[in-house]
Amino acid sequence: MKNKQYIKSAILFMILIFIFPIVFMILKKDDYSETENRPLKNFPEISAQNIIDKSYMNGIEAYLSDHFPFRINWVKAKMTAERLSGKSAINNIYICSDRMLEKLPEPDYREINLSVNAVNKFSDTYDTEVYALIASTSAGIYGDELKDYFPQINQKSLIADIYNKLNEDIGVIDIWDAMYTERDKYLYYRTDHHWTSEGAFTAYKYAAKKMGITSFEDYDIIHVSSDFRGTFYSKCLYDGLKPDIINLYKSNNDKTAVDVLMNDGINEQHTNDIYFPDFLDTNDKYCFFLGHNRALTDIKTNTDTDKRLLLIKDSYANSIVPFFIQNYSQITVIDLRYLKTSVTDFINPDDYDQTLFLYNASTFSTDKNIKNIGLTQ
Repeated sequence: MKNKQYIKSAILFMILIFIFPIVFMILKKDDYSETENRPLKNFPEISAQNIIDKSYMNGIEAYLSDHFPFRINWVKAKMTAERLSGKSAINNIYICSDRMLEKLPEPDYREINLSVNAVNKFSDTYDTEVYALIASTSAGIYGDELKDYFPQINQKSLIADIYNKLNEDIGVIDIWDAMYTERDKYLYYRTDHHWTSEGAFTAYKYAAKKMGITSFEDYDIIHVSSDFRGTFYSKCLYDGLKPDIINLYKSNNDKTAVDVLMNDGINEQHTNDIYFPDFLDTNDKYCFFLGHNRALTDIKTNTDTDKRLLLIKDSYANSIVPFFIQNYSQITVIDLRYLKTSVTDFINPDDYDQTLFLYNASTFSTDKNIKNIGLTQ
C-alpha cells in the first residue's frame, strides 16, 4: 500500500517538475491584468550590470510571479486564507462590513508645502479667480468604521492645514462638513478610491455657492453599470462585497458638451461627448467619465454664458465635470501628472474667469507635479 502511495507521489512530483514548465511556456502571456488593473512584468533584458546588481534575477522573479498559470485563482485563494485567519488589511486595503477603505501614507509635508506655494504663486501671477477644493477620501469620512488598531491620518486636520497655508485671495471650498453630514448616502464607491456621482454632485452644489454660480439640480439618474469593482478590489481581489453602481446624472435641459478636444501631451483628437461608454465593458469603468486621464481636455458647451473655467485636477474631478457644464461655456481640464511641458504652452490662465484646483487629500499630499504649476511664466 505504501509503495503505491510513493509511486503516486513520485508521479505527481514528475508532473510538477516536467509538465508544469511546459504548460507555463505554452500559455499565452498577457501584457495587462484587467482584474488587477495594472501592467504585467516583461521578461527582463540581460546585461552585466543587472546581473551584478541582482535586478535581472529580481526581474525574472517578478515575471514568473506575474505570469504564473492561473495566478489570479492562486491570489484569490491566498486572500481568502488571509481573511479566514482574521486578517482585515490586504495591501493597505481594509475590508469593512460594507466597504473597503485605503490606508493613506503619512503626508510628505515638504511636498505639500511646495504644492501650496505653487498654487499661491499661480494666484499671484494671474488675474483669474482662484479656488481650491481638497476632498477627503472615503477613509477620512468613514474612518470610524475601522478598528482602533488600524490607524489613519486625520484628513480633516490635513485639509485644514493646507487651506490655512493658501493665500487669502484664494477661495477655499471646504466640503468636509457637507460630505460628513451626508455620509449615509452613496458618496463613495465601496470598492474604488473615487467618489460616486452622488458624492461629486454633493461637492458641486457646495462649490457652486462658493464660486458664485447657480447649481443646477434637475437630473434624471441613469444606472449605466451595476458590476463595477474598482481600484481597491484590484489590490485585494476580495469578492465578499457587492459590486458598485455607476450612475449618470442626465440634466433635464439641452445644456451639454458640443466639442471636446483631447490632448495626451503628444496627439490631439476631437469628440462631441464627455462620456465614454466603451469603458463600461472593462474593469476600469470609472473612465466612463472623461475617458483616460490625459494632459488636457478642452470642453466647449452650448450653455448660454460667457464664463470659462480652468480646472486643474486629479481624477476625482472627472465625475464633477458634467455638473459644471451647466455653468460654463468652456471648461479646460488639465492634469499636471500627464503634462510634459508648461501649462502656458497650452492655455493662458488669464483667459479664464475662474480657476479651480480640485484634488483629493491623498493625491495633493503625494503628487510631485503640482509644484510645476508655479513655473508657468
